[in-house]
Amino acid sequence: MTLASARLVFITGASSGIGQALAARYVAAGWRVALVARRVTDMRQWALAQGWPAEQWAVYEADVRQEASISAAAQACLDTQGLPDVVVANAGISVGVDLSLAEDLAVLRDLMDTNVIGLAASFQPFINPMKVRGHGVLVGVASVAAIRGMPGHAGYCAAKAAVVQICETLRGELRGHGIRVVTLAPGYIDTPMTRHNSYPMPFLMKAPAFADQAFKAIERGARWQVIPWPMAVVTILLRWMPRWLFDAIASSQQHRKKQRRT
Repeated sequence: MTLASARLVFITGASSGIGQALAARYVAAGWRVALVARRVTDMRQWALAQGWPAEQWAVYEADVRQEASISAAAQACLDTQGLPDVVVANAGISVGVDLSLAEDLAVLRDLMDTNVIGLAASFQPFINPMKVRGHGVLVGVASVAAIRGMPGHAGYCAAKAAVVQICETLRGELRGHGIRVVTLAPGYIDTPMTRHNSYPMPFLMKAPAFADQAFKAIERGARWQVIPWPMAVVTILLRWMPRWLFDAIASSQQHRKKQRRT
């Protein structure tokens, strides 16, 4: 198989963190990559610095909050590189929300636009072409924060819970068309978005290690994968913890400061 005919992955939020690590892992496996992000200059400079063959990658500028923007990037990918085998909707933000503040309603809206609408808009252009072809993989990057509502993070927890439900819904809708849907739920990953966190981050994992496990999970067709595995144990405990106990623990936590887009 020549590089020009290698499988193709489309990754949003690819200019840093998890997205960048996933791109590097796919290239190492011989895939072609379509890199999508707002910071297209940074993304291009990073890709050039890797020394990858020119035919193995392309970059597209898009803001997933703007449907026309991500739609244009998807169409450019289809025209330039072809229909992806895997689409990874990774772009997202983590921002604290205080719902007692009127101005934080705009913050909540930004969280939903980026993490939820952005995911749907990233998948949408590829669903019907994948149906026609008869196969494909859609990957939604959720979070362990989707499991329960955490103090100070009403918007982020709600957005990532929506990601989980959208992926689960699509899994049922698209199974008969040969399209698999994978939900990734990262724990704490060492990225620019988490490095300013002032609170403990148990089981903190390096982004390349996360990308390696995520790549393997996607390849084997996992439906739901928590990474790293100790956080999977935590999510099980959280999911089944009685509400009275969870409420008592959650109410003892300090309200966390806002964390802005990185």
